[in-house]
Amino acid sequence: MQYRRLGSSGLQLSALSFGAWVTFGNQVDRGGARELLACAYDHGVNFFDNAETYAAGEAERVMGDALADLRFPRDSWCVSSKVCFGSVADPKPTQRGLSRKHVMDACHQALQRLRVDYLDLYFCHRPDPDTPVEETVRAMDDLIRQGKVLYWGTSEWPAETIREAHNIARTHSLYAPTMEQPQYNLLHRERVEVEYAPLYREFGLGLTIWSPLASGVLTGKYARGVPGDSRMNTPGYEWLRERFDSPEGRVDFARVDKLVAVARELGVSPAQFAIAWCLKNPHVSTVMLGASRRAQLEENFVALDVVGKLDEAVMRRIDAALA
Repeated sequence: MQYRRLGSSGLQLSALSFGAWVTFGNQVDRGGARELLACAYDHGVNFFDNAETYAAGEAERVMGDALADLRFPRDSWCVSSKVCFGSVADPKPTQRGLSRKHVMDACHQALQRLRVDYLDLYFCHRPDPDTPVEETVRAMDDLIRQGKVLYWGTSEWPAETIREAHNIARTHSLYAPTMEQPQYNLLHRERVEVEYAPLYREFGLGLTIWSPLASGVLTGKYARGVPGDSRMNTPGYEWLRERFDSPEGRVDFARVDKLVAVARELGVSPAQFAIAWCLKNPHVSTVMLGASRRAQLEENFVALDVVGKLDEAVMRRIDAALA
């Protein structure tokens, strides 16, 4: 395993991490979670990602129980949660958003579900137009000073709102966001490579990127349709299927065919190829993997050895395939 600093902080995260989105609480139970977390930890993974809204909180309960079973030393791994959408199907106004109340309540609930005393990373899952940014920054600052959170960050926030949060923190001597968790993959690049570009230099922003395989599209497995056990057929994720069936989705599949051809020439799987491409970006602190089976996870770890194969000539071919 390789380790990278979380932005300009001193925290060293594994270049590949493991997340619970879609799988834990839906496709993976406590026993399956133990096997996957043990496999990840044995391969050097030290960051496990979660959120209040994943499987309505069940993903955090499953992960927390599995981590308790495994008894890894607590100072050898990091765990995250995210706040915004709530952990119930139809949240009341105080059970969602980024108000001080919900940020505090959600943190305490995540600590209970994950069975930990503190969250290493805590993300604002999306911007909340109904809450002043200063209120959220102050709530996160309080959680850090209380020892319940070590680093806080954002997920899919516009660059101007991240900048506003930093300016508020600087003005009032508060803890500023350390990291952002955006989608980043071969088919989804602009926010990370263009919109956020000034933030890496200005604030030392680190990225914990999600969906390196574009929800499986980049593996090439959807070339002949959607398998029955795919996440695109998971209740609550219909939006993935809608993207798959859209005109933009068909354009993406044409691009994927070209990328798969490049991967095969290099002698690697399309998944390893796509993950290695994400790792080439120096602003990416960690690439979050998702898997429901141990074999998937072990295959993806090989991506660390593939990065060196993506030289300038290959990167030019990739850009040409995506044009």
